[in-house]
Amino acid sequence: MKKLMQILFLSCLKATEFIEKRLHTKLSFKEKIQLKVHKSMCKACSNYEKQSILIEKVMSETKTKKINKEEVKILKDTIVKKIATK
Repeated sequence: MKKLMQILFLSCLKATEFIEKRLHTKLSFKEKIQLKVHKSMCKACSNYEKQSILIEKVMSETKTKKINKEEVKILKDTIVKKIATK
């Protein structure tokens, strides 16, 4: 049973690693299951995933266009508000 627990359950550090990895590559079946189990029990990692997805989305949008300083301020305020409401 202890071995099964070690296989299924991740630390938050490892879970965040898998979250970031999934944004850029595919996870193995085992990694997907481990992450799903961990997030079902850990609200902090679920929130971390939402924030990481938001940051990636915003960053990819800003790569495609030039923005001025006022737009940067608006963008920062938007990110802070979205993070605060999660």
